[in-house]
Amino acid sequence: MLGAALGLLASLGSARAAAPEIRIQDVIDFYRVYDAGGGAPTAAALQGYLDHGSDGLRQFTGLRHLSGESIATAMARQPRLFADAKTCLDVLPAVKRRLAQALPRLGQLYPAAKFPPITILVGQGNTGGTTSPSGVLIGLEALCGASWMDPDPEDRFVHLVAHEYVHVQQPAAEHDPAHPVLLFPALIEGGAEFMAELIAGDVGYVRLKAWARGREREVETQFAADMDTTNMKPWLYNGIGTDERPGDLAYWVGYRITKAFYVHTKDKRQAVARILTVNADTAKALLADSGWTPGMALPDRVEPPAP
Repeated sequence: MLGAALGLLASLGSARAAAPEIRIQDVIDFYRVYDAGGGAPTAAALQGYLDHGSDGLRQFTGLRHLSGESIATAMARQPRLFADAKTCLDVLPAVKRRLAQALPRLGQLYPAAKFPPITILVGQGNTGGTTSPSGVLIGLEALCGASWMDPDPEDRFVHLVAHEYVHVQQPAAEHDPAHPVLLFPALIEGGAEFMAELIAGDVGYVRLKAWARGREREVETQFAADMDTTNMKPWLYNGIGTDERPGDLAYWVGYRITKAFYVHTKDKRQAVARILTVNADTAKALLADSGWTPGMALPDRVEPPAP
């Protein structure tokens, strides 16, 4: 079954499509090395996988300081993570088809959209998605193991890739300001969540959306009190969190603010442009123009304008 899946993925990876190219050769190469090593390849074999990888994998190697030794250590520590990630090979063809439909909608909504390739690869278990000069980089094993984000692996890949692809369109996502306050990164991450929902059908962090239902006023009142703080830890980049308070809640609040802005802006394409180009200097203006208030009612789904 794995051989058939790899063959299908190889043919999909080489096919030309209207959507951005989705490169999966690194995943195929990794699992060939993995199988040849009986599920425990040597550091030297894994270094060969890195040395012969794509441009995206080379970018990822530098960003995450990968080596054959570091991947071997990660595999020894979490062998189940890499073994289970094989199951996500089976969903990649459907993921590719759905993204081929979803991502071109960015160009319809935002003519300045860029469409670099998407590289799906295997790292050392700690990065599901990031961006680089090579485009969007997706760690198969990390995202496959992140069932807490969304229990459906196909949906998880589609919506997380869409989220990361929105970051490619956000100039302010490329550089952190010197002393950011919470509102700004919340709008960057929340804007990526809202745009992922708009073009691909749902947010990347479905867990937050489900957890916050019925808690909107409570959580957003807390956020409103904290939005000018430079202390991100209670709200952003703070891990999975707990059932009582999940991590990265500012993603959800930023999503709600940008959705409110989109709903209340008559020209939807202009709204998209402002969401994608918001920066530290314009964040407060977007907030003011959104009409957002803690706990306000918003539609579950909004539709993009007709092409």
